[in-house]
This record gives sequence, structure tokens and C-alpha cells, in this order.
Amino acid sequence: MRQFELIAPCHFGLEAVLKREILDLGYEISKVEDGKVSFWGDEEAVAYANMFLRTAERILLKVGEFKACTYDELFEGTKALPWEEYIPENGKFWVKKASSIKSKLFSPSDIQSIMKKAMVERMKQKYHRERFEEDGVSYPVRVSLMKDIVTVGIDTTGVSLHKRGYRKLQSKAPISETLAAALIMLTPWKKDRILVDPFCGSGTFPIEAAMMACNIAPGMNRSFLAEDWINLIPRKHWYNALEEAQDLVHMEESLDLQGYDIDPEVVKNARENATAAGVDHLIHFQQREVAKLRHPKKYGFIITNPPYGERLEEKEMLPGLYRQIGEVYEKLDAWSMYLITSYQDAERYIGRKADKNRKIYNGMIRTYYYQFLGPKPPKRREGETR
Repeated sequence: MRQFELIAPCHFGLEAVLKREILDLGYEISKVEDGKVSFWGDEEAVAYANMFLRTAERILLKVGEFKACTYDELFEGTKALPWEEYIPENGKFWVKKASSIKSKLFSPSDIQSIMKKAMVERMKQKYHRERFEEDGVSYPVRVSLMKDIVTVGIDTTGVSLHKRGYRKLQSKAPISETLAAALIMLTPWKKDRILVDPFCGSGTFPIEAAMMACNIAPGMNRSFLAEDWINLIPRKHWYNALEEAQDLVHMEESLDLQGYDIDPEVVKNARENATAAGVDHLIHFQQREVAKLRHPKKYGFIITNPPYGERLEEKEMLPGLYRQIGEVYEKLDAWSMYLITSYQDAERYIGRKADKNRKIYNGMIRTYYYQFLGPKPPKRREGETR
């Protein structure tokens, strides 16, 4: 099978989590950069990466890389790429997105239009045509310029991978599915441990945890753009990936996953999202304010995305809210707490310094993942349940 270099963008600060996922799938890493991980894979890898990676935003098929400091160099570099090896004669192709960091070429619209012209010129030469109908399958191109190095890829995913297909309804400030999955993976939580999100919003943390516990592949209930690229990827690879994903599902009935929110409408929406994901019977959602969070068992986890105070009217309530979080956590026996927030006084009002602190970008907002580590539970004897 043909080998490709594939590029998987992710949230800044979570490259190590994605790298581990790719290695677990059995693929070789070629490069790790800020906000993306590149790896080698065959035709099958395109389907499997889209189906199984929980923390990637999309999968790009790398066409090439070159240096360009002028628009002439951008045109010639783009024209030199073997577009005919990827895009058929009737394919629809355009530069969907261009980004530029620390490069001499910085206008996205100019980059897009010049690269499109160069692609057309290349295709004219190779297909011996003056005009292209572009009435076939879509091959959207994404390009990034970093310090004048142009990296060009074709998007195999389409709608971003964070769209699992279950979140029809969302709260005011939802956390994305890919980010929630990555944050859970950064904790030692396992399916036999309690997980509570007292600000559950759309229910994303407990839903993603349930999907992990039951081995439900994140791409099982959606489609991907490259499914129609029969010139590059035989359909059998998509069928095989879905069949394997279905075979791997194992519903865990004994999970202790809980989501609370003070807004009853938000709780209703979270339940509906969990139903769409097929895990509603595994999660207990309830209207409850954070101050009333209690649990009799030890060694549980709080993993949550509390209000940041991005809106002015919220800022006044934050000190009291984070003080409540600290007081509730203090009363829980041997629990760990992980929370992501941009609120810089979080530790101050929680009342203790986090054991670990990781900087992560949630969209354009710089946030911190505060990690308060509880003790590890004692090892269980064979046959024991916790």
C-alpha cells in the first residue's frame, strides 16, 4: 500500500497526549510541533486515524513542504507539487484555510488565491486541459506558513473531529470533545474510579469518559470527507475501521460517572447528548449547585471546566465560586481534582496551590489545567471491588 505522511493538528499544549494515541495505533511519528503531530501511515491509516484518535482535530494528507519568501516562490513551489497524484481530473479543489506565523507572506486571502492558480496550472499541464469543471469529490487544501516554510496538506476529515455526532445541544461555554478527552487522558482516572463534573454543561467530560471506558471509538457515528476518495483510499478500509470499532465496544455497566449543573435546562441537554452518544444509562446527571457536592466513597476524581469569568457580569462571582470549590474538595476523602480555567486567582480562592499546572490553549483563550493530586488507592486483592 502507498505510504503517506499524515498531519494531525491538536490543541496547543496537548501534543504529547496525541503522540501517545498515534503510537498506540501502531504508527511511526515523523515530527512533533506546536499544535500538531505528523506520522507515517498507509491508505488504511487515514481511515483508522479518523475513526480512533480522540484528541486530534483533523487528519491532513501532506502533499509537500517548501520555502517561500515571495508570492512568486509560493506560486512556483505550489505548482511543483504532484497534485495529479491526489486530485482526479473532475475533483473539486481549493485552499480552504491558510495560516501564517512569523513569515514574510501573511495575507491568508492572497496565499489562497495564488496557490489555487498554481494548482490549476499544474493540473492543466498534467491533464492536458484548459478548464476544469470541478464537479466531483472535494479535496480541500489547508496550508500553514511557519518562518517562511510552507506546509501543504489535503483535509481528509471534513467537519472537525471534535464533532462526534452526539452533541446536538450545548451550554453557553462548552468544552470541545477533543479537549475534554485529552484532559481526562492527562489524569490517572480509570473506569473503576468515580468521576464527577460539578459544572457539566453539555455533559462532555462524563460522556467522553463513558466512551473511553466502553471503548467506543470517537468516529463511529459520523462520516469523513475522504470516504469518497476512491482514487486514493479504497472503501474497504473505511468499512474495516468501522467494523473493528464496533467489535471493540464493551459496555461497562458498573461505571460511577456523575454530572451536575445548577441550570435544569443545561442538565436536560446533557442527558440528551448522552442519549445520542449511547451512554445515558451509564451517567447520573442531576441539577445541583457545587456547594452541595458530597460523596461517601474515597479516591474519586473531579474533572471540570468551571466558569472563567470571560463575561464581565461573571467576574464578581468568581472569588466566591472558587472558594466553594475549594471547600467542597477539602471535605472529599482522598479525592483528586482537575480543573481547566483562565481565572488567574483560582488557586488563591481554592485555598491551596495545585500540585501540577499545565498551560493549554482553549481556542484563543490561554487556560491552565490545575491538578490537585489525591493519594493513590491501595492495590486491590483479587476478587475485591472498590
